[in-house]
Amino acid sequence: MSPAARWIDLLDPSREELLAEIPVQLHPRAVERILAQTRIDQDPRPTFEPHGDYVFGVLLVPVGVPEEDRVFYQEIELVLTPEVALTVRKTPPYERPFDLTALEQACDAHGAPTSGVIAYYLVDEVAERYLGIIDLLDAEIDELESGIERWPSAQVRKRLSELRRDVLQIRRTLAPTRDAVRRIVDGRVDVGEDAVFDRSLELDFAEASDRLLRATESLDVSRDLIASARDYHQSKISQEQNEVVKRLAVIASLLLLPTFLVGVYGQNFDHMPELGWRLGYAFSWGLIALSTVAQLAFFRWKKWI
Repeated sequence: MSPAARWIDLLDPSREELLAEIPVQLHPRAVERILAQTRIDQDPRPTFEPHGDYVFGVLLVPVGVPEEDRVFYQEIELVLTPEVALTVRKTPPYERPFDLTALEQACDAHGAPTSGVIAYYLVDEVAERYLGIIDLLDAEIDELESGIERWPSAQVRKRLSELRRDVLQIRRTLAPTRDAVRRIVDGRVDVGEDAVFDRSLELDFAEASDRLLRATESLDVSRDLIASARDYHQSKISQEQNEVVKRLAVIASLLLLPTFLVGVYGQNFDHMPELGWRLGYAFSWGLIALSTVAQLAFFRWKKWI
């Protein structure tokens, strides 16, 4: 069993603060990586990497903002040795820092936690956050499904686009997080009696890995629901367009015979009997009205309108 570790937490540290607290000699590029500003578009990949006398880790904590329909990520780097656990929290611009209260309470309840235990509770919190984010995503999908019938098409397309982007972004961070935890479970990251992750943590990390797997499966279901909503919306638009085309076809058909009659009587030949009738004008209008009513009755009988 590894001894209890000293936990050092840094929030958006400067280079001097970081160098003063790093428990081991890190490669300069690792230092630059820790100090770099969080940018999801540059794909900071969650990982746990063994480096001889320490383990370097990167985790991304998803944070949902339901009132703004958005998700952002807080990056946390870890430098773990058997004696010290260093966590570096990075706060995105204009966002709140990641709250460590739940993690601190879990560590206090555990009593004298090791570096591996601290890392486990952090991974467990990340897994719970992913499950919570997917619950929020499912609620947004339910709202979308109930709004497809009454929202304007432009609003539906916008929400579909936003939800698909959220799913892709969550998948881009969730999958490598699950792979990183699986590396610990499989013993590929410094697992042993005197290492950062001792054998007693194997089942704990396996449970966290199962939660991440469940989150992945739930995300696949959410993606399918969004695809179903998109297909339904497209079929609804096609149906509305078909109704418009049907109405236009009916109008064109109703105007066809009157146009023909007007064309016939507009020829003005000398030997057209109707031109000499006193009721010829009324007769032409009667033909137009009769043909129109007959077409409407025929369309109704065929159930075309």
